[in-house]
Amino acid sequence: MTNEELQTWIERISLESFGVPFQHEASFNSRLTTTGGRYMLRSHRIEINPHQLKAYGKEEVEKIIKHELCHYHLHIRGRGYRHRDPEFKQLLAKVGGSRFCQSLPDGKGRRTLPYKYKLVCQKCGQTYQRKRKVDVRKYRCGRCSGPLVMSEIATP
Repeated sequence: MTNEELQTWIERISLESFGVPFQHEASFNSRLTTTGGRYMLRSHRIEINPHQLKAYGKEEVEKIIKHELCHYHLHIRGRGYRHRDPEFKQLLAKVGGSRFCQSLPDGKGRRTLPYKYKLVCQKCGQTYQRKRKVDVRKYRCGRCSGPLVMSEIATP
């Protein structure tokens, strides 16, 4: 599917589900990895993750488009367009958009870093694992306020 086809698809969904035309630009953005789509507040653009289309098909992407169009139409009207706003939740339920997109099956998305450092309290022996270095001069044990010692965890 091309960006032009996506544009006409979003315009059609906007008219059918919301009764109001979508008058801005829409396109695919293959750099999106952890989200199905996004609405840009300043430019009013909508970007859709093409990996969602490949993985789950048009039906799932249509729900993502409806989600982004809820942001768009509420923001244009000056209403509550954020996820936590009741107006957003009501409109999303009314048009049948998805609240969250499905995780991509090929593992694309957020990657968690392994723990690299271990902090040990010198007073009580409490251990903490960290992914980044910590300045042990600035922090104390959360249990007993004792001094901490940092060491690197051996990676396999």
